Amino acid sequence: MQPKSLLIIDDDISLTELLKEYLSPQGYEITICHDGESGLEFATSNRHFDLILLDVMLPKLDGFEVLKKIRVSHLTPILMLTAKGDDFDRIFGLELGADDYLAKPFNHRELSARIKAIVRRMDYLPSVGSQQVLQIDDLKLCPSTQTVECSSQQLEFTATEFLILQLLMINKGAIVSKEDISEKVMGRKLMAFDRSIDMHVSNIRRKLLKLSDNEKIKTIRGTGYLFVVQP
Repeated sequence: MQPKSLLIIDDDISLTELLKEYLSPQGYEITICHDGESGLEFATSNRHFDLILLDVMLPKLDGFEVLKKIRVSHLTPILMLTAKGDDFDRIFGLELGADDYLAKPFNHRELSARIKAIVRRMDYLPSVGSQQVLQIDDLKLCPSTQTVECSSQQLEFTATEFLILQLLMINKGAIVSKEDISEKVMGRKLMAFDRSIDMHVSNIRRKLLKLSDNEKIKTIRGTGYLFVVQP
């Protein structure tokens, strides 16, 4: 099996070396950058990465700036490493297009589980190609090309956003719980106070509303989300 390629952008030299020692035997090819500028250069080069681990606090260019610049041209999955208890960093990172976050200091097994879940999600995307095109009103989702069109205009979604939207469209008119989204898309059980699902859905809504006046995703308070079918 081809090893998965991970880019770690973190200025903590001791931590990155420990992560390399821990993750390499698990079949990951590790590239390390210790500042935002070099990390951005690697992330946006022609080299393929299956996942980027991106710290918020970086010299030369902070993690948020790196994330914004990556998202201009690349949809590579990004796991943000944030300060423990700093909700602003987590929410802001998700708003900018991060796929998930993990607070420092973290358990290495938890990090490994998050990485595996994201990589599994990406491996799943090619398999959705055999699934049928979903068309609801002016919204069209095509699994084979992993594209979304609204009012005949194409929209860019991260892999996480794409899979959440697909799940909601498949279950149109029915409530999809946050627990189901977390387990089926994020690959983990929903944790207390986890805002990641909310932020991903918020990003999907924002992108859709640029091209459509109709609100397509309704929040069912305390339960989950529902894809609205227009009468």
